Amino acid sequence: MEDIILIGGGGHCKSVIDVIELEKRFNIVGIVDQNEMFGKEILGYKIIGNDDNIDELIKTCNNFHITIGHIKSNKARVTLFELIKSKKGNFPVIVSPLAYVSKHSNIKEGSIIMHHAFVNANAKIGANCIINTGAVIEHDVIIEDNCHISTGAYINGECKVGKNSFVGSNSTLLQCIQISENNIIAAGSVVTKSTEKNCVYAGNPAQVKKKII
Repeated sequence: MEDIILIGGGGHCKSVIDVIELEKRFNIVGIVDQNEMFGKEILGYKIIGNDDNIDELIKTCNNFHITIGHIKSNKARVTLFELIKSKKGNFPVIVSPLAYVSKHSNIKEGSIIMHHAFVNANAKIGANCIINTGAVIEHDVIIEDNCHISTGAYINGECKVGKNSFVGSNSTLLQCIQISENNIIAAGSVVTKSTEKNCVYAGNPAQVKKKII
């Protein structure tokens, strides 16, 4: 198995560890987190440094995965992904053996497909994305970079989710909907028409609740 280092030691990290252990492709050598966490363990894996140690860590291990979640903001995920990429770090795609991923789909670097997610034919998933537990990505869907499709969300056929967007748990996008970049779709929402960028949407049908500044 190849070695991998995880970046971020919160709740999402625990879920990612479970997927990696089940996939059995990578050996987790440690986790990068805050200074005060140094030497502690998460599910048996040690915190081996902080963001300032990435230059040294990349000399010993070239594979990384961003295990910081994306709920209110994905700024930390994007910043660290771009930082490690600039230093020639590698971000493999991680897929749970309990997920279904069509051989006719395409998934870019650093993305993870979690337990019981479904990715159908001709779906395209960008870099540094989370397709979380039980999410459904239907045929011909495009998920752009740095998105989080949360637990149990349904993205129906031919939809597009713009970069840096979050689609909340148990929400549904009707067929052919276009989600603009930097959107938050609140949990349980039903999106029946395409959205404006930089907005929070909620409800059934989903409506703009506020602008994201």
